[in-house]
Amino acid sequence: MTESVAKSPLPHRQAGVLLHPTSLPGRWETGDLGIDAYRFVDFLAEARQSVWQILPLGPTHDDRSPYQTTSIHAGDPRLISLERLAEEGWIEEPLVPGPEWERRRHYLLLASKLFHQRASDVLRQEYEQFCQEHGGWLEDFALYRVLRELHQRRGWSDWPEPLRDRHPDALETIRQSHSGELACVRFEQWSFFRQWHALKRYANDKGIILFGDMPIFVAHDSADVWAGRDNFLLDAGGQPTVVAGVPPDYFSATGQRWGNPHYDWERMAADGFAWWRCRMENALKLYDLVRIDHFRGFEAYWEVPAAEETAINGRWVKGPGEAFFAKLRECFDPLPVVAEDLGTITEEVHQLRHRYALPGMKILQFAFDSGADNPYLPHNHEENCVVYTGTHDNDTTLGWILSMPEASRAYLQEYLGHPEEEMPWPLVRACYRSVARMAIVPFQDLLGLDSEHRMNRPGTPQGNWCWRFHWEMVPEGLAPQVGRMVEVYGRYEETH
Repeated sequence: MTESVAKSPLPHRQAGVLLHPTSLPGRWETGDLGIDAYRFVDFLAEARQSVWQILPLGPTHDDRSPYQTTSIHAGDPRLISLERLAEEGWIEEPLVPGPEWERRRHYLLLASKLFHQRASDVLRQEYEQFCQEHGGWLEDFALYRVLRELHQRRGWSDWPEPLRDRHPDALETIRQSHSGELACVRFEQWSFFRQWHALKRYANDKGIILFGDMPIFVAHDSADVWAGRDNFLLDAGGQPTVVAGVPPDYFSATGQRWGNPHYDWERMAADGFAWWRCRMENALKLYDLVRIDHFRGFEAYWEVPAAEETAINGRWVKGPGEAFFAKLRECFDPLPVVAEDLGTITEEVHQLRHRYALPGMKILQFAFDSGADNPYLPHNHEENCVVYTGTHDNDTTLGWILSMPEASRAYLQEYLGHPEEEMPWPLVRACYRSVARMAIVPFQDLLGLDSEHRMNRPGTPQGNWCWRFHWEMVPEGLAPQVGRMVEVYGRYEETH
């Protein structure tokens, strides 16, 4: 295949906002897919945005990281709007919001029981069709969820051997004795997908695509690893022999030891990467475009011995490379993928991305710490890429500027032409002005928020993924202000 054959998934200039649904306002412990999600879509439409970028939607562990989920296919039940379930008649007692997951779980269990008692034939058929269509992952996830609760939320590798190793008789006993809990998990997933697709239709009808995120790796404590151990490099007890991470970089002097098990790429290649093709197919039922996190891991990945406490003593190992993307492109053409190509990037990684016309990423917060040849500076951008002021891993733009060394801040001001506008607006303008076909701005930057409002601090184990906004933070006139900027820089099509 030559580069000219592949087509970019970015057809024209667009602008969008990065905001995870958990950051939406609301009465519960996280934002959800209820009324505020629709109000946010209305804001995007008024602001002439055509892209809503989100983080992975899977059910998280206790640290709330969307990059370490218990399933790569399932939706996070915390995102289900209980108010919408009540409107449909599945919850009859008053909703009393609170921060505890157990309270939300109580309402979901009530809704599941009432649904299975009273659902119409039409709805029941829709539900059963969903369970059948998603059965390849749903049944294993339901079993995993129930078993994890039965074992005080311990990981599957710490369960009794018959359950850890999926002995058929042991699993059948659980199916018989916990049928109600399993039915509730299925109902949760049906409800999540139903609410998500309704929101997606609403956004798409307003000319807004949903841009999702796919972590390259999966959590060890997940239904995916428990049900598919032969896809990963594990020992006889189910423990990883090597784990994923990255070497020392901008974010951490000791690198990042993510702890995810590495794939057995040789085994995956033997069946044409069927596991990955299924993963991509399911992702494209949720999103219009997918960002693959840590793209460079397909060319070569950082392998850390599982016994190491940091990522320093790892090594680069060749990944599946072109064979992988050639197989994906047989199923999806053009590949609806954006490559997160940050970090230690080699010429081989660039060649792999270009060969399949996959857009890369340009982060403006990385642009002003070296000379004029810095690839993140706007004058060095290419059309087939996505430009950001910052990502979920960066500080907010205002926080970043306030913490910059004086020399870097002076260079930033000089590069931007000593603008009179208050920060972060000059950097937002630089983002929109770029030749990159897609420009994404975190919502915190449109709101002009400082470091207190960042989403994640890489390498820190606590206090992340909890940021939320309130509608009182949104200044009057912000949407038309942003919309005018989108029009000025040609990032809006009147056909929307």
